[in-house]
Amino acid sequence: MNCHAVHMHAAPPFPVADPVGEALHVLRMDGVFYCRSELGEPWGMTLPATPGCLWFHVVTSGGCRLTVGGRDGGHDVLLRPGELALVPQGAGHVLRSAPEVLAPDIRSIPHPMLDGRYALLRHGGDGPVTRMVCGAVRFGHPAAGDLVDRLPGLIRVEPSPVGDRVQDTLRLIAAEVEDGRPGAAAVITRLADVLVIQAVRGWLERDAAARTGWLGALADERIGRALAAVHREPERGWTVASLAATATMSRSAFSARFTELVGEPVMGYVTRWRMHAAVDVLSGGDATVAEVARRFGYRSEAAFARAFVRVVGEPAGRVRRRTAGRGPAGLGAFADAI
Repeated sequence: MNCHAVHMHAAPPFPVADPVGEALHVLRMDGVFYCRSELGEPWGMTLPATPGCLWFHVVTSGGCRLTVGGRDGGHDVLLRPGELALVPQGAGHVLRSAPEVLAPDIRSIPHPMLDGRYALLRHGGDGPVTRMVCGAVRFGHPAAGDLVDRLPGLIRVEPSPVGDRVQDTLRLIAAEVEDGRPGAAAVITRLADVLVIQAVRGWLERDAAARTGWLGALADERIGRALAAVHREPERGWTVASLAATATMSRSAFSARFTELVGEPVMGYVTRWRMHAAVDVLSGGDATVAEVARRFGYRSEAAFARAFVRVVGEPAGRVRRRTAGRGPAGLGAFADAI
């Protein structure tokens, strides 16, 4: 790699006292679509597979059956008021009032947009009404793949006593849906973001799978410190030696331990993280590719471009043109984008 090395006399401490917080901090969530649904029995809808996205469904009144496919054999559950379901791995799934009801593709159901990301969907017959808030989010960071791969095919949060923070957020969402006050769309989308983070945090805190791989590496006292340093300053000219110093380890011991826990060599991880940080900068639309290359320490735009394509899979200029000023425009546009 043809980039500048920054000489450092002493490595600053980057303690990771809270590995769960570090994981949530770096997995910047991007809500791409939210929908408030009023569904009269009989009703059904199919949500297609959406790789790279996490769907959530909140039942505020009524109930429905959720059927999810996936690697772990799938799930078929009944959701009641006050329940939350997350479908983390982008698997196709079906929501309906009863097992025998037809379920058309949600993209074929009219859903007028109330703002750029928030739709209202009314669907079904003249029977009892179920009200839901649903949405799709992306985690726009290179570590997201590792996290999502470890999540189960379905995370279900059932009603619990007053005082549970997830339930407190669910109650706030239900109140906004019922009240229909001005600004409800903005409040609901922000509460939904909080809800997803709370649910993922709960899984991180209690599931053994969260203590392996990249997530386990964050919890390691020394490797976690080095990872936090890269996360906080991806543009810095990190080397194996400087990161080993940050971790207070020898180069050889650090390199071996890092690869064992993270699953890839030190500089491979640094480059991958750096390129995805570059995606964030390019997506803003203000910086040129050459400026971004210099910011991340590359002497030549060509060297940066090669590294970018190798990691991201497409040219930096294309990413800049495609993402600058982009905004969602309903489920059809959302589906086309994924």
